[in-house]
Amino acid sequence: MKRVALILLTLCVGCGAFSQTSGALAYRRNALAMTLVYHPEDEFGPQIFKAFDSLPVPDKYDDHTIRNARTIDNSKIYGVQPNASGYYKATYGHQLTSSELRANALYTEQLLNDAEVAKSMVAAWFGLQGETVEDATFNTTLIQERGQYNATDVDVELALQTVRGVAALSDAGEELIGQTFILVNDITYVTAEQEAQAAKAVINGLGSLFDAFTGGDLGKTVSNVSGQIADSFTGFKVKTHSYLYQLVWNDSVAAVFYQQHYTATPDPKKVQAFLDDKTTYRLRYVAHEYEFDKKSVLKGQYERTELVRTICARSMDKNIVALAKQYEDFKVKTPVYQVLSDEHGRVMGYAAKIGMKEGISDGSKFQVVQRVINPETNKTTYRYVATVKAVKGKVWDNRYNAVREHADGATLPYTTFTKVSGGEILPGMLLIEGRYRKVTE
Repeated sequence: MKRVALILLTLCVGCGAFSQTSGALAYRRNALAMTLVYHPEDEFGPQIFKAFDSLPVPDKYDDHTIRNARTIDNSKIYGVQPNASGYYKATYGHQLTSSELRANALYTEQLLNDAEVAKSMVAAWFGLQGETVEDATFNTTLIQERGQYNATDVDVELALQTVRGVAALSDAGEELIGQTFILVNDITYVTAEQEAQAAKAVINGLGSLFDAFTGGDLGKTVSNVSGQIADSFTGFKVKTHSYLYQLVWNDSVAAVFYQQHYTATPDPKKVQAFLDDKTTYRLRYVAHEYEFDKKSVLKGQYERTELVRTICARSMDKNIVALAKQYEDFKVKTPVYQVLSDEHGRVMGYAAKIGMKEGISDGSKFQVVQRVINPETNKTTYRYVATVKAVKGKVWDNRYNAVREHADGATLPYTTFTKVSGGEILPGMLLIEGRYRKVTE
């Protein structure tokens, strides 16, 4: 009897069993896993890893963490740079070129696919469980919970027998499974002391500036700078390159899974076929974003571990916001939390649990849409309702540790929006920044 304990260790997801909610409002989020490129060669590589590992997936996404894709060890990467190991790396004084970025992105895509991370994501969506191949089964519990489907809507065996059932499965695929992403974050750093040291250093009498932390032997020998930084650590800024990948889930992939692999009752042949499949389930690279804020130095407020965690969290959040604006399918949806009225019942605005962490600023504009289920097709559509904008001075600062810093807006319970145009806005309707191609007027 072949055991699947090792298989499940590799394939099972680290996400919770239940979908996240915003207050009492449930809605369909994109699913997200996050990965770190770990640089053990960097002095502060372990601190960055520890900070990253302690941060949750942003709550505007469903947590689809995959255990076997949590970190990529840069010291064990070969094949990206010609005649060198590791990724092309952003260091002090060196920005990555477009060709270096693309090489990193495509190699990571290959790495993720070689590790069958996409298969892990599908296994997580369909609850692969069991001690052995002989008793392993799939289920649609997570899809029901995250998509607010009835059990019969996504009962695969029943659904495949009717047109309406297939439409429901297709809707789940388009709205949920196909909206599954993994974000690979390559984080390097700059310190205040590092900048000062570089400004003073002269290499071999040539007057060249250098970075004491590029990893070269010369940098490690100069003035024992690393020890000085470890002692003082008065400033820390990170360079974050984020590479976004999307699970490929289309009609042909779905057909293979539903017809050849999915089974709600023990069927060793189907489960083994799923485990052996090396080609059907893939991730594809879709976008890149880079964040480096020269002014993002925090001093005197944090001990080292918390400082690194705060800066890394904010840097990744900025990249997620930029990627959502850049790539249509990655857009964040968030529900209208409350209609705000005065004592006379007049509408004064609209509240949403979204803020600076998601890139909101005074005047940011959003579409308000309503999710509609077509009774004929059982598929979801989005109908335009109104346009709103954030009210000046009423944007919630929900960035990591904003309350600790006594930042303006940190104590607000939400961001307040005012209507620019359109019809009646009700709690539970969704806010989407900018225009969204799936919205019908």
